[in-house]
Amino acid sequence: MCCVLANSSYAQTQAVTNNNRKWWKEAVVYQIYPRSFKDSNNDGIGDLKGIISKLDYIKSLGVDVIWLNPMYGSPNADNGYDISDYRSVMKEFGTMDDFDALLKGLHERGIKLVLDLVVNHTSDEHEWFKQSRSSRTNPYRDYYHWWPAEKGKPPFRPGAFEVDGSGWRYDSLTNAYYLHYFSYKQPDLNWENPKVRQEVYSLMRFWLDKGVDGFRMDVIPFIAKDINFPVITKKDLDENYNGGWDQYMASGPHLHDYLKEVNAQVLSKYNVMSVAEGAGVTAATAHKFVDADRHELNMLYHFEGVNLGYIPNRFKKMDPHGYSLIKFKQIYSKWDSIFEYKGWGTIYLGNHDQPRMVTRWGNDVPEYRELSSKMLTTFLMTMRATPYYYFGDELGMSNIKFDKIEDYRDIESINMYKQVKNNGGDLNEFIEAQKISARDNSRTPFQWNSSENAGFTTGTPWIKVNPNYISINVEAEEKDSNSVLNYFKRIVKLRKSDLAFVYGRYDLIDKANPDVYAYTRTLNHDKYLVLLNFHQHISITNIGFNVKGSKQMINNYSDGSLIINGKQVTLKPYQAAVLKIQ
Repeated sequence: MCCVLANSSYAQTQAVTNNNRKWWKEAVVYQIYPRSFKDSNNDGIGDLKGIISKLDYIKSLGVDVIWLNPMYGSPNADNGYDISDYRSVMKEFGTMDDFDALLKGLHERGIKLVLDLVVNHTSDEHEWFKQSRSSRTNPYRDYYHWWPAEKGKPPFRPGAFEVDGSGWRYDSLTNAYYLHYFSYKQPDLNWENPKVRQEVYSLMRFWLDKGVDGFRMDVIPFIAKDINFPVITKKDLDENYNGGWDQYMASGPHLHDYLKEVNAQVLSKYNVMSVAEGAGVTAATAHKFVDADRHELNMLYHFEGVNLGYIPNRFKKMDPHGYSLIKFKQIYSKWDSIFEYKGWGTIYLGNHDQPRMVTRWGNDVPEYRELSSKMLTTFLMTMRATPYYYFGDELGMSNIKFDKIEDYRDIESINMYKQVKNNGGDLNEFIEAQKISARDNSRTPFQWNSSENAGFTTGTPWIKVNPNYISINVEAEEKDSNSVLNYFKRIVKLRKSDLAFVYGRYDLIDKANPDVYAYTRTLNHDKYLVLLNFHQHISITNIGFNVKGSKQMINNYSDGSLIINGKQVTLKPYQAAVLKIQ
């Protein structure tokens, strides 16, 4: 037993070789929501030429990979996640020539491009679905899941974006219901049909042959259903949320057969990265997706962290007492341990489906916005996982917090509002909850400067610009050496300065501390201590070893002050620091 433990310790701290080093493990991924990044033709919608015009800015951040949200042909029922043509560019975003120029410009700057792969469902305006619904004998009928009406109503499945909550929709043309886990405008593909799988592999090769560097796979566990559709109820899902989604909606019997086939026929032929959006994935099932010897995917991201702090209900309401840092630490420590020896994980606190990082996890009041934003960025850049960083968070952009439903553009918020109204619920309470949790909070236009509409467009923006753009913008922050933006650039450089931040062992310190998240990262003879105060008061953490004489690598306070008393460190509100232990 002692020998096994010794070898394990050695593996954790020593064995980083060319065999287990991968570019996608060492990368910093920067996500761009194209609709909101930069508008080049002043129609109020961001586009590919807009991104091209800002490639030097992207390069200045020090990031390695761009994850671009869907830019394919789409009627935009769900802002591009309802795809009508996988081999075209959405007309609002530009042309295929624009895409080719974007890819070329990124590659010239040493930056890779990863696309969203949305193949659980298509748009109902995709030609496959038009054919499928035209008759029961059409060759495309089995490209989707149909339930003939003469069998009665199909067993309940939730439809995430539907006012009635149903994931089945009746279609009178053929007297049948079709399945849609999201909007009725997004019918689910039938992966049981090998023709569907070959269609998907073909479209993947189309983009990979163009030179894209991988895919983020949208709700990929959902592609495999239990097509017997066992009876479940809303109560089943409410009482056993993770088990319900995993058992009834995702991870069907052939999921890993499909993913192995994806790898064998497509991914293994290219030097690319693949990341699963792990809806329904648990600690017990994670390795099935990402262990190298399974030949499926590279990494996944889970939802356990970002789901922390919500009151169990359908309307994404936060606990008024906030979230527990102790629970936060438990979750992220657990997921680090899951991939300690095999597989690989990701780390993120914001994306297009989440509110702004600083509002959700920090404190967006003027006094603490910058400090807490820097603190959260320090967390993301010092954990053992590939960091995924959402555009605008490098400025400390915050939630816009709309006061009325008319300002929202997201199908999720709009239809949840209708559900609350139809059920006689408290609409004011709903709007207040959305100020924290709504997806549109992260989709407001990027804030380039203090000119009208934050320099995003001279037209009318597709969604309102956050009024705080006057002070929170690229132009102002580039001039300020202590800005959130310049701190982001420094912490990215720090992560890349030592492989300990990528591959090093992670050890949690002072785990019962309700205010401070402290941990070490250790590789070979290099050991770093990360200190993060998640609260707006002075906090003390007991490190357990003497840190006097340590070298300070970064500090989010401009004066660099840090109070060290032997094994104790006193941290100011939202203070973050990284020390190299001598």
